[in-house]
Amino acid sequence: MPEYRRILLDGAAVQVTVDGDELVAGDGRRVKTGEAQHLPPVVPSKVIAVHLNHRSRVDEFRIDLPGTPTYFHKPTSALNSHRGAVVRPEGCKWLNYEGEVAIVIGRTARNISPAEAGEYIAGYTIANDYGLHDFRDTDAGSMLRVKGSDTLCPLGPGLVTDWNFNGKSLRTYVNGKVVQDGSTDEMKWDMHYLVADIARTITLYPGDVLLSGTPANSRPVQPGDVVEVEVEGLGRLTNHIVTGPTPVRTDVGAQPTESEEVLSTALGGDWEFRGIRPPRR
Repeated sequence: MPEYRRILLDGAAVQVTVDGDELVAGDGRRVKTGEAQHLPPVVPSKVIAVHLNHRSRVDEFRIDLPGTPTYFHKPTSALNSHRGAVVRPEGCKWLNYEGEVAIVIGRTARNISPAEAGEYIAGYTIANDYGLHDFRDTDAGSMLRVKGSDTLCPLGPGLVTDWNFNGKSLRTYVNGKVVQDGSTDEMKWDMHYLVADIARTITLYPGDVLLSGTPANSRPVQPGDVVEVEVEGLGRLTNHIVTGPTPVRTDVGAQPTESEEVLSTALGGDWEFRGIRPPRR
């Protein structure tokens, strides 16, 4: 399956193809994959994410899915790349990973059917839909700061075309330990449905990204942790967590909170029933 990446090569953003352990630019320049400075593999005009889609995640929260998907928006300023640093702002501590498959649009899509949607998809990449749950109480359901703060949307390492999304495994690792283990087969709404649903009223442009949902066991990570998301056939997206250099300003806006809603979301929805005490790191 062809795979395309974007890297910073001699100061310029360049699309490259994968050739073994090397990346090859259109002009023939080559760079070792392990030495390349990756960029997000696409440049979207928008990133749209589904709230809940994986059955294991729904079961974890002990809720029922609605009859149709619901969505939120991640601003493009949240974009990050393979091996990029994910910043947890000073004064916040409930930063959760969410390994996902990302759909990349290849043709302008509007008012299409699920049966037609595959023709409008360029390919797929991996996403980690990080959530800064300290702001969950203050976003009034929009998820803007929870999911849209800077660096919280890593994509990569590459865009893979001709990938069949059925029956593919999805795993997230923290410091080498498996913490999420799911499959695309547990999604209630598949990739084609999601694209067609959004495109009913929102025009999707080439490069736009849709995030398709995460399995159970999204949990907080700490500065110094290395988080990897591996999807069968798409590779492995790696990021590390750092602390922001300055605290969240206190002279404007709502401040980070630690309510029951914040804790139950960050710790999986059942922490109070299992006697789990929130970490104090």
